[in-house]
Amino acid sequence: MTNKIPRHVAVIMDGNGRWAKKRGLPRIHGHQVGTERVIEIIRTASKAGIRYLTLYSFSKENWQRPKAEVSFLMNLLSDYLDKKLQEIKDNNMVFNTIGDLNDIPEMIRRKIIKGQEDTRHNTGMVITFALSYSSRDELTKACREIAKLAAQKQLDPETITEQTIADHLYTHNLPDPDLLIRTSGEMRISNFMLWQISYSELYVTETLWPDFTAQAFQEALDAYAQRERRFGLTEAAEAAAAKGAEKSL
Repeated sequence: MTNKIPRHVAVIMDGNGRWAKKRGLPRIHGHQVGTERVIEIIRTASKAGIRYLTLYSFSKENWQRPKAEVSFLMNLLSDYLDKKLQEIKDNNMVFNTIGDLNDIPEMIRRKIIKGQEDTRHNTGMVITFALSYSSRDELTKACREIAKLAAQKQLDPETITEQTIADHLYTHNLPDPDLLIRTSGEMRISNFMLWQISYSELYVTETLWPDFTAQAFQEALDAYAQRERRFGLTEAAEAAAAKGAEKSL
């Protein structure tokens, strides 16, 4: 165990299909086991003292998968919300989402909204599920909103800063991730939080998501604890930036 805990951990949960294929099982079985792994990692992250956990659950591109698989994934999401939202609420956690919820079936969208309302006053770990999420789409929408404000003379283009853009992202109420974990060994970001992970530490493991246990998650945290984060700054400037970040909490 380590005392150097990342405040925000983001996870690209990949490898469900390959896990099932290796065992001669249908892809949907991999998704089922992967869903069971989610709650284990949530519990582990909370015990470790992580303040924010963001899980890449369903991308906007995933809608292009075979209809039967998409339908199964939506049913799996609905079932997960029915079974696990109460545990999230009872453990003082906050249920949050990022992504285009307009794409989500109405019945499931109502469950998501209710879960957000039921937990918004909780003070524990914030769990964010990225649903129908695309970072490029997120940035495009942010640019569109900023351009509209400028066209309406509510914003001077010369005053636009990085913070202006950040304030118009889905994650405007979240700190940037300190650590990004990707399972399955793929060396790519897959259109996930492209703006927010500019200075995140990356941890890629060959482990497929259904096999990513609490122990594997702890190994990622231990690896993070051994790193020195620079943010492109000198050591003195980095220390000053870190001190300022602590004061803002």
